[in-house]
Amino acid sequence: MTPDALGFALAPQHLVVLPVLLPLATAAVMLLAGTRRRGAQALLNLASTSVNLVVALLLLAQVAAVAQAGTAAGAADPAQAGAAGALAVYLPGNWQVPLGIALVADRLSALMLVLAGGVALASLLFAIARWHLAGVYFHVLFQLQLMGLNGAFLTGDLFNLFVFFEVLLAASYGLLLHGGGRQRVRAGLHYVAVNLLASLLFLIGVAVLYGVAGTLNMADLALKLREVPAGDRGLLHAGAAILAVAFLAKAALWPLNFWLPPAYAAASTPVAGLFVILTKVGVYALLRLWTLCFAPGAGESALFGSAALVWGGLVTLAFGSVAMLASQHLARLAGYSVITSSGTLIAALGFNEPALSGGALYYMASSTLAGCALFLLVELLERARRMEVDTPRLDDPRRVLPTFTDAEQRPPVGVNLDDEEQVLIGRAIPAALAFLGVGFTLCALVIAGLPPLSGFVGKVAMLSTLLYVQGWAAWTLFALLILSGLAAATALLRVGMRCFWTLQGEPARLRVVETLPVGLLLAACALLVVRGEDALRYTRATAEALHRPGPYMDAVLRAQPVPPPSPAAAGETAP
Repeated sequence: MTPDALGFALAPQHLVVLPVLLPLATAAVMLLAGTRRRGAQALLNLASTSVNLVVALLLLAQVAAVAQAGTAAGAADPAQAGAAGALAVYLPGNWQVPLGIALVADRLSALMLVLAGGVALASLLFAIARWHLAGVYFHVLFQLQLMGLNGAFLTGDLFNLFVFFEVLLAASYGLLLHGGGRQRVRAGLHYVAVNLLASLLFLIGVAVLYGVAGTLNMADLALKLREVPAGDRGLLHAGAAILAVAFLAKAALWPLNFWLPPAYAAASTPVAGLFVILTKVGVYALLRLWTLCFAPGAGESALFGSAALVWGGLVTLAFGSVAMLASQHLARLAGYSVITSSGTLIAALGFNEPALSGGALYYMASSTLAGCALFLLVELLERARRMEVDTPRLDDPRRVLPTFTDAEQRPPVGVNLDDEEQVLIGRAIPAALAFLGVGFTLCALVIAGLPPLSGFVGKVAMLSTLLYVQGWAAWTLFALLILSGLAAATALLRVGMRCFWTLQGEPARLRVVETLPVGLLLAACALLVVRGEDALRYTRATAEALHRPGPYMDAVLRAQPVPPPSPAAAGETAP
């Protein structure tokens, strides 16, 4: 059976709910099984996370196929154009839209599901080496985190977006404290306080928008906001601004991002790798609602807040770039790279240019994968540096240097020697050191946006579009994209020199389960380059659908509940 046949055999409308139900059921089974069987929990978690990624890939393939078919049908018959907006709309309560909850799979949500599934699988593989044993409920919290992420990307209802936000944040609180320690508790308190405040603003914004429009279904909300009376327009904008502040705090916009570097640096390595996708949830929510509710056709509210998004993103991009240059700690540098990525995405969104948004979505996929790989490499590099500290120095009496009693044993003049006067030429580089060096170099190339990897492709896609956008903001973003790459390359080069060129003694031993996720993430970045044309075509089509939300709204509002089975179909007989 072909992958397409397999995917459609799974009933696409039911496949949409699987990314939410699967982690929820897995977490419930783990809780019922108790906390003693850590090995069985790890295997169950790994199996569930792997299946989740497969489901996300199936949705991605199907949504591209269905959207392409819907576009072709729309060209022939405009009445069928709504099929291009979404793969399927699933109504969990089987209530008519907009009264009930709706889960919607479209190009953007499918892309985010794949990114979340890939980052989650890589982080889990790394955690299985040893970190999952540092806490009792790690695997349960991990699955609940995944459930919240998937639900936030799939929900078509604003209140349920809040619910899934709280689920993923509640799980992240426990994961951040995983492993204990004073530093984690201190950073965790700041993280919890900021996110609780953002959640309160989220709830207030939702309440205001519901009071104005009388609905929380995103598609129906976008339709009704265009009919809001002029007298309520100020209240509408106030509610939208409060909601945007909540999203921007989660997306790490300056100055609301002070919590991110210490929290991500204090978190355990696999948790920090998983947290890379959390800032993208705020970016996703902003992108989804802003393009739906404040599209160019939204009347008096068209493009509301676009200037704030552009300049806020530019300041965040500049702040993250300067902070990377100032960082001396690799984990904090990785955290500031996440802030730089968020600033780039938010600024690109505010221009309302589909071509620019398409390049930004490609860049988002690339930076998310590379950011997760960099966080996973942090521990391996720090382990190597700890071994360097433990290695006796030249003046240490524990170190015994070789003595040459015969002139023939002495190396020729001009031959490169190490600190122990051993010949360097012809010596094999240890496999662990070679892996760390290659992995760190590839991460640096992607994050800095240097050729030939995917970060360069994403930046070039955005730069080529900015050449045709008028205004100082466009030229400022153009310059900052180049300067931020230079700053990232300089900062990462400095850290690389300190980590590799000063190493002494034997490098750290690495396990396969620790190196495999890093290799897979970097291979995915390489695949984005090899299939760059297909990936850019997908992200540009995604951006086009976002900036023209009519088909998406039609697909959601036309969804019908499943009729109850007739007595004959149910095998019943009339009395």
